[in-house]
Amino acid sequence: MRMQGGVGNMGVLVLAGLLVLVIGGCVCVVWASRGGPRWVRGVAAVTLVVGELVRAAAKSNGRRSVNQSGGDGD
Repeated sequence: MRMQGGVGNMGVLVLAGLLVLVIGGCVCVVWASRGGPRWVRGVAAVTLVVGELVRAAAKSNGRRSVNQSGGDGD
């Protein structure tokens, strides 16, 4: 079986880019905690805010699916 050329490769590139951003953000958080330069502290702050937003979205998504499946007993 063969994937269609551009679609599979593009997905891999997007996921690889996202992985690089996540790892870079984690490195900046650790570096900032040890007193890195101002730009590292800025990247670390953005990384922490995005992490909180993702956590809140996942939490609300989980609540929504529990509320939808917990009907009135019919």
